[in-house]
Amino acid sequence: MFSPRVFQLAIICFFAAPATAHAENVVQAAIKNATTPAHRMKSDEKNWWQKRHESKVTEAKNTEWDIIFLGDSITHSWETAGKKTWNKYYRKRKVLNLGFSGDRTEHVLWRLDNGEFEEVQPKVVVLMIGTNNTGHRKDPPKAIAAGVEKIIERINTKSPTTKILLLAIFPRSEKAGDPPRKNNDRTNALLKKLTKNDGVTYLDINERFLLPDGTLSKEIMPDLLHPKQKGYAIWAEAIEPSLQTLLAEDG
Repeated sequence: MFSPRVFQLAIICFFAAPATAHAENVVQAAIKNATTPAHRMKSDEKNWWQKRHESKVTEAKNTEWDIIFLGDSITHSWETAGKKTWNKYYRKRKVLNLGFSGDRTEHVLWRLDNGEFEEVQPKVVVLMIGTNNTGHRKDPPKAIAAGVEKIIERINTKSPTTKILLLAIFPRSEKAGDPPRKNNDRTNALLKKLTKNDGVTYLDINERFLLPDGTLSKEIMPDLLHPKQKGYAIWAEAIEPSLQTLLAEDG
């Protein structure tokens, strides 16, 4: 005969098991989305994404690149908000910007598979992607990290000698306890483990963007997501020592 305590535990397990199974199914579905290459050809009536992709395919093949920046709008905006800093640090180097506004991990995978990384052998890829997985779809950290790992695998397959400077996903939202910030932070804890892959250097520069209490200042990121000029200056300065080491440049 069951004791009251045993009966109570049985009831808890009965209801908990389906909930746990559902949660795991959600994570697995998110991992599939984040790791399955996908394009955005039909998502924008102006078709800017396709035009940019075609332009970058041509640009990538026309030069031998030393550095490629790969990511989403935060990387894309080196061409606008970060242009002054880009010219200071990268104009005299062979550097290509493969950032696309709105991209998630699966879109970067598709671009790598469809021309942007064909016959391209950069010395270093600066990779920072995943905040749109958090913001657009609220992917769990395991899914985002799986997408980033798949991107690293793709780069390694296409260009085995390329070194990867993997950046922590930048702070998102004002306070340290805000859900988007926490999701990115938890993802970053998983990304740090990807340094087990040969040729991957992980770098977290996020504290440089934050106030001492962990608040993200609008002087750095006015919309609490995208850096302004000051933020790009912080970014470039923070990664320069790592870039010089990976490129074997003189300081």
